[in-house]
Amino acid sequence: MQLIYAAASPFARKVRVLAHEAGLLERIELLDTAVLPTTLNEKVNARNPLGKIPVLLTDDGEALYDSRVICEYLDTLHQGRRVLPEGAARWQVLRLAALADGLMDAALLARYERGVRPAELQWSAWLDGQLGKVQRALAELERQVGQLQGPLDLAQIGVACALGYLDFRFADIDWRVSHPGLAAFQQAFAQRDSMRSSAPV
Repeated sequence: MQLIYAAASPFARKVRVLAHEAGLLERIELLDTAVLPTTLNEKVNARNPLGKIPVLLTDDGEALYDSRVICEYLDTLHQGRRVLPEGAARWQVLRLAALADGLMDAALLARYERGVRPAELQWSAWLDGQLGKVQRALAELERQVGQLQGPLDLAQIGVACALGYLDFRFADIDWRVSHPGLAAFQQAFAQRDSMRSSAPV
């Protein structure tokens, strides 16, 4: 398999962490690339018409996207405990994983607005709206932090990667002060080998 990714992408990091934890990383060739909303990347576009990463190329030559689909696919390839459980627990994990994805998405949009768009074209109301989503997601995850305990699941991976992205791109958001439960979760989870080896650069 091949994974088209960017080291700074929290969505790609989520896939890499899962692959590491599932013992699948040695089966995946990592193809690092760069993707921006204003620049065409033909290598990515040829596999994903949306031009987004990550993209997983399976051994059968099929291109899978987005990160949610890739994670679910990888979860079928290993013999260990699934990161997406069955039954009622599945919906709780998927809900928190979706919240983490939404946090990542809002943070990426905010990053593009203040880091990519020319200063004279930046829209402060748009930026504030995205950062508001980040803050509301953090508040909800803090309320639900007890659900991020126990055996490894996709929600834990997603939340850890989302928080790691905030640390990487938004050092000015001091989220730990008002979210002590998440801070404790992240401090512990960040020690995993899968997180250390996939830290964004």
